[in-house]
Amino acid sequence: MPNLKIDKTDARILELLQKDSRTTNADLSEQLGLSTSPCWRRVKHLEDTKVIKGYGVLLDRKKLGLGVMVFVRVSIDSHSEREAKKFEEEVTALDYVVACYSIGGDADFLLQVVSPDLDTYAEFSMTTIRRLPGIKEMQSMFVLKEIKPFLCFPVKPQK
Repeated sequence: MPNLKIDKTDARILELLQKDSRTTNADLSEQLGLSTSPCWRRVKHLEDTKVIKGYGVLLDRKKLGLGVMVFVRVSIDSHSEREAKKFEEEVTALDYVVACYSIGGDADFLLQVVSPDLDTYAEFSMTTIRRLPGIKEMQSMFVLKEIKPFLCFPVKPQK
């Protein structure tokens, strides 16, 4: 599907909903200076075209007891599609792995992992991540401080 044309109003809708996905249509329309029906139609179009993939909440991982965050660079032995798919399927099922990206460069995958503490991460990395199919090499990079955690995408009107 090609990129959709995002105008100034759509961009503002996306910006507002990313900041607070519980914003009502009435509040949105008021902030945009639109009546409620056109506002609802725009939001519905953004949902139908999958620009808006869903709604959620931001959680404080530390308050959930997940005090450690680690980025793990993983290289796999074989670059066959079958091996990569098997790795992807298994890593997707791991609760502590909150994000996984296929990357270019000197590694094949980048995992974002959370854990209650260093001991739990050490155990998880040695008994679970290292045992994933085809792992050749892995490198853990520990987050010391979150300076700008992901909250939202920048949304600009398209010309």
